[in-house]
Amino acid sequence: MEVRSTPRPSYHTPYLLYSDPLINSISDEDFSNRRSAVIAGTEYCSDQGSAHAIKAGSSSSPMSPWNNDIASPYNTNPFITPTATEEPVFPPATDLFPAGTGLIGSLVREEGPIYSLATAGDLLYTGSDSKNIRVWKDQKDYTGFKSSSGLVKAIVISSNGHIFTGHQDGKIRIWEKISQKKSHLHKRVGSLPRLKDHFKSAINLSNIFDSRRRRRRHNTAGWIRHTDAVSCLALDENNGLLYSGSWDRTLKIWRVSDCRCLESLNAHEDAVNAVVIGFDGFVFTGSSDGTVKVWLREPGGGRHAQARTLLRQESAVTALAVNMAAAVLYCGSSDGAVNFWGRSLCNGGILKGHRLAVLCLASAGDLLFTGSADKTICVWGRDVSGGHSCLSVLTGHSEPVKCLAVEADAAVEAAVERRRWVVYSGSLDKSIKVWKVSDSAAPPQQCRGNGFSSPYFDAF
Repeated sequence: MEVRSTPRPSYHTPYLLYSDPLINSISDEDFSNRRSAVIAGTEYCSDQGSAHAIKAGSSSSPMSPWNNDIASPYNTNPFITPTATEEPVFPPATDLFPAGTGLIGSLVREEGPIYSLATAGDLLYTGSDSKNIRVWKDQKDYTGFKSSSGLVKAIVISSNGHIFTGHQDGKIRIWEKISQKKSHLHKRVGSLPRLKDHFKSAINLSNIFDSRRRRRRHNTAGWIRHTDAVSCLALDENNGLLYSGSWDRTLKIWRVSDCRCLESLNAHEDAVNAVVIGFDGFVFTGSSDGTVKVWLREPGGGRHAQARTLLRQESAVTALAVNMAAAVLYCGSSDGAVNFWGRSLCNGGILKGHRLAVLCLASAGDLLFTGSADKTICVWGRDVSGGHSCLSVLTGHSEPVKCLAVEADAAVEAAVERRRWVVYSGSLDKSIKVWKVSDSAAPPQQCRGNGFSSPYFDAF
């Protein structure tokens, strides 16, 4: 299989910048004075209850997939392999990126499609629909451990080595290495919710059926556990909290120290697909109901409350990522678009690089990686002014790209002028591909490109 990496698009290649099939024609005037592959966002800061759609033609009211058979993840599979007529059209490769450039390895084990990835030190953890969590080291199959909780949809790892996995059956498991000397052996050390909390909720008087009123007075069992798949996890180590989003539409907050469920929020009108820890104490969630919501914890370790709604659209929100250093939030959607917001939470624009749904996002340094159902990974660079440009399109997967993970390249000495990253992409083709990319913090006159400061790729 030939691996292809396409170059940075010019301002006169609208088929990449505007890959939305609903856009039939674009004049050259649309590209004048444009510095990046981005559609300028509407100048507003949406408060809770007064959110606006930022794309032309989008509905100002949510259109929940519960009432829309086309948009619902329960009635259609968002990961269906595109047909030949849906294949994205990219510019031909040039000598800037020869075939195979950037791809340094491919990890394959016949255990099913890859749904989740996480890195910790020199280890890579992958989750699939086989119920196994595989561990890779130096691009080789190192070890693995098995759970009885179904498909592994999310993995996060704490700094002390605890591994949290979210599963299709609504459970969250906690794992750790048996010892540093036996790093290939892992054991389960807990689950969320705790077994004793299950027992308490089962015998709690508040769950007893009231025969006179013929209803349950309260159901605490549903409060402390997810009743559908755990689709996403986010770890706030500063406050010792784990956030879990689920297809049951709730966001739950767990205290890591004792595995207790502190809060359960009815966060969205449809499945929660993404949760990330943000800047300035914010927590962001995205849902199939087409909204991105901002949550803030009350001072003194209080409860969480919704601060505002950033986005309200017809297309499902499928992925979120945060650039903490730059204070930028990125949001991927099922229509192939990527919205972004700055620290002020005002919309910065829309990145258009995919023809099918954006399924995953990852941010590192000045780079943003977007994986899609069109089987490609777009690499975007953010310049000093906050503008974005598409630097390359990484191809090689034969099925949709479902998950991404990025870590600093330990083989390269740290340098201010250049940073290298190792990118892992998991796909429904059952493989994990390993890429190496670099960005540059050089002054504008030293950067390659169109005369403005922008990260760039090096050939390896």
